[in-house]
Amino acid sequence: MQTTTFELTSEFIELNQLLKLVGFVDSGGAGKNMVASGAVSVDGKKELRKTAKIRAGQVVSVGDVRINVR
Repeated sequence: MQTTTFELTSEFIELNQLLKLVGFVDSGGAGKNMVASGAVSVDGKKELRKTAKIRAGQVVSVGDVRINVR
């Protein structure tokens, strides 16, 4: 499993934007589609809310890649 760290510069980031900023998708819209497909988990649970607020300390998983948010 590959692990990446994302450093927050604000209180939270929307899930679809996080996926865009770490390079999983090319746009926020593509990020929304990825979340809607059920391919994304937050803290080990499938997340279907496209604009879920991701905060420091959470772990986002897509396939075999984990994103640690700090």
